Amino acid sequence: MTFIDWLFPTIAPCDAAEPWQFGFQDAATPIMQGIMDLHHDIFFFLILIWVFVLWILVRALWHFHYQTNPIPQRIVHGTTIEILWTIFPSIILMFIAIPSFALLYSMDEVVVDPAITIKAIGHQWYRTYEYSDYNSSDEQSLTFDSYTIPEDDPEWGQSRLLEVDNRVVVPAKTHLRIIVTSADVPHSWAVPSSGVKCDAIPGRLNQTSILVPREGVYYGQCSEIRGTNHAFMPIVVEAVSRKDYGSRVSNQLSGEA
Repeated sequence: MTFIDWLFPTIAPCDAAEPWQFGFQDAATPIMQGIMDLHHDIFFFLILIWVFVLWILVRALWHFHYQTNPIPQRIVHGTTIEILWTIFPSIILMFIAIPSFALLYSMDEVVVDPAITIKAIGHQWYRTYEYSDYNSSDEQSLTFDSYTIPEDDPEWGQSRLLEVDNRVVVPAKTHLRIIVTSADVPHSWAVPSSGVKCDAIPGRLNQTSILVPREGVYYGQCSEIRGTNHAFMPIVVEAVSRKDYGSRVSNQLSGEA
């Protein structure tokens, strides 16, 4: 728990974009938290470099201005400064490269034995989800289409152009594998608060892994521009408790929901 969480305990994480928001959405997965931490670390070095370069620029303008120094200073060669401006950038790059490579490999890591596998198929302009673990020989499967809620037909509390008629319900604190593909044109399956963006390519299966540590509703959109209705393919992932997830799956399979 951070100091802000302790000081303002009523503030809940927001898993959707806010009006006039600057920066990332609140992290909902360890991967997204790692992306945010890496961004803040790199931004720290960026501020230091920016201040240093600005100081050099102002100093050069001052010392070589014709009114301040009619006879400008002459700097022909400096071995020490050349060694320093070679070593220090190398050290900074090393401090940036080590955590970035660690995060990159963790993002590409695929869970060998995930608890649940969900297949997301992109269409023009909706998605079909298939819970592959619940397919059986009697042709009973958990498959449904997910359409966006029309702009003139939202219910109270639903976000405009972000809500769908059928959410992707997953259990919290569980390793998930998402298989992404497309049935027509390239799409993308992206949930910013989860740090996930996976392209949906026709004839190809791409996969990514998700571990959602807390319950909540997470919103995403198609981030691959492909046609006029590309912006009307939202994604809604609802993480619930394992007990609630089991009851919802049972009701879905039995045709009660």
